[in-house]
Amino acid sequence: MNAFDNLAEPAGGGMLGLSQRLPPSNIEAEQALLGALLANNKAYERVSEFLADEHFADPVHGRIYRAIQRRIEAGQLADVVTLRAEFEHSGVLDEVGGPAYLTQLLTAMVGIINAGEYGRVVFDCFLRRQLVDLGEVVVNRAFGAEPELDGKAQLEAAEQALFNLATDGSSDGGMVSFEKALTAAVELAERAFSTPGGVSGLPTGLRDVDSKLGGLHPSDLLILAGRPAMGKTALAVKIGFGAARAVQREALEKDPNAVVRGGVAIFSLEMSADQLATRILSEQSRVSGDRIRRGDIAQRDFDKFVEVSRELSSIPLFIDDTPAITISALRTRCRRLMRTKGLSLIIVDYLQLMRPAAGTRPENRVQEISQITQGLKAIAKELSVPVIALSQLSRQVESREDKRPQLADLRESGSIEQDADVVMFVYRDEYYLAQRMPKELNFDNQEKYTEALDKWQKDMEGAHNKAELIVAKQRHGPTGTIRLFFEGEFTRFGDLEQTHDQDDYA
Repeated sequence: MNAFDNLAEPAGGGMLGLSQRLPPSNIEAEQALLGALLANNKAYERVSEFLADEHFADPVHGRIYRAIQRRIEAGQLADVVTLRAEFEHSGVLDEVGGPAYLTQLLTAMVGIINAGEYGRVVFDCFLRRQLVDLGEVVVNRAFGAEPELDGKAQLEAAEQALFNLATDGSSDGGMVSFEKALTAAVELAERAFSTPGGVSGLPTGLRDVDSKLGGLHPSDLLILAGRPAMGKTALAVKIGFGAARAVQREALEKDPNAVVRGGVAIFSLEMSADQLATRILSEQSRVSGDRIRRGDIAQRDFDKFVEVSRELSSIPLFIDDTPAITISALRTRCRRLMRTKGLSLIIVDYLQLMRPAAGTRPENRVQEISQITQGLKAIAKELSVPVIALSQLSRQVESREDKRPQLADLRESGSIEQDADVVMFVYRDEYYLAQRMPKELNFDNQEKYTEALDKWQKDMEGAHNKAELIVAKQRHGPTGTIRLFFEGEFTRFGDLEQTHDQDDYA
């Protein structure tokens, strides 16, 4: 048993009724810590990383700790004599107990070496006081203190508050030795060296994308943006499906009887789960999704459709089509999926349809998007998985001669661009060329019209079934343009040189 376990018990003990209990605190630990700091300022190094003055239950102790902190960080001595002079000069000596109390703190010290342990006891009591406060808020809301929040919104607000406390209140982390960091870097390089194509991250199923990005890396937030009809959803689903199949293949290669863990979660805020499934089936079976919806297919096509659906049923892909999902609800569902099925990739379609955490009221849309992108980045880091978030682009793209997107075209671009590790734009020149077909009535004579029409047809042939993925920002690698194959009938992306009957994932 740790010698300080008994110090962390809440004042009042566990046998008292709830209404009689006092907030968790440990005055003895606070006094012992302050005494250790006053006796030897080097002890401050053991607690400076995680402890602040507001963590003390006794406000007097918080004020004394703040004075010690201020002097030490200014390179000055903090002991009973210097603190007495400082408090006396500012006229608050009596408020902190006078000279006698400062001297008494020294006698409360057990040992300098225990300062870190005392600090953790103080911090633990602070966290538990925060949990008590949070619990009171949850109870009051449940009794109707905030009638504008229904039960579901209250759950989401409670989850968000707990997450904030866990994030802001964590005393973990800190320095990592360079040796440990080097080991991780070598392991990453070894994985890339031993993997065909030099992919160290999660494969996307698109060779040229993997080559440019090195796969999808844990903790990264990737933004995939584009104007409507460019194929954002189709490309994201393609990447998600490719990643899920790669996870499945790797697991079964190691053990053919293995239960595959580490699936792909797609949060579709715009399309329903069955619509996304139809897209994947259409792509894999080479049967037009539009014809499937209208029932305009032959028996042979339907049989192929059913056969492919059986083959794909084991793919570890999970779809959540909850509209206007909040960042806290998304986090909760991802945590649950990670715990039960494993999780390798999160896709959100799309960013602007999400809502910030329940209980928060951003002042404007930019601030709201900033909260969402920061939340997605936090989820990527917490779960150590890549997160791909789709984003709409502003209409200013349409006003330019060259319609290729730029970073400035991102809606609320400041926060999105800042939080993202990778920003990619999907662009299809064929879409815009089709709108610029020459009209005979706009030309003075037939010859000019024929010349313009021939040029347009040539440009259309050059752009037919081609798309560009523009990597405008990549924190850990090069930027540039990746040329992709796009087949509109099946909303299918692939590597550019692939023919219609090749398997994307062979």
